[in-house]
This record gives sequence, C-alpha cells and structure tokens, in this order.
Amino acid sequence: MIMSGDKLVWPYSKGEVRGQSVEPLYPTVVEATLQNPKLYEMLALVDALRVGRVRERELAAVELERRVLYGW
Repeated sequence: MIMSGDKLVWPYSKGEVRGQSVEPLYPTVVEATLQNPKLYEMLALVDALRVGRVRERELAAVELERRVLYGW
C-alpha cells in the first residue's frame, strides 16, 4: 500500500537488503518481526509515520487507525 523508491531497513547483521538505516524502536524488533509478520506490518506503518513523507505519513496513520479499531 505504501511504496517508496527509498529502501529503508532496520540494521540487522543477517539482513539481505541494503538501504537507508532506520533505528528500530527497540533493539530486538527485527527478531520479533521475523517470527510475527503482522507485527512487522504494524511496525513498518509506525516507521512510515516516523520517517515518511507527508503522503506516506497520512496513509500510515489511516491504516494504523483502521487496524487498531477493526483488527489486524
């Protein structure tokens, strides 16, 4: 839904994608999201709020609200 030409990544020594680093909200975020794809989606939306452009932030806010109110 939210696509960007920039590749944003959480630093991870076993990662396979290179891109602009975004500091995760918590040190173990990467490991947790590898085990829970829904958590990854939610945290990716949070990161869109943190580092996205206006359009991405607006889309992320709407989608986060939808998921919180109506379920993942």
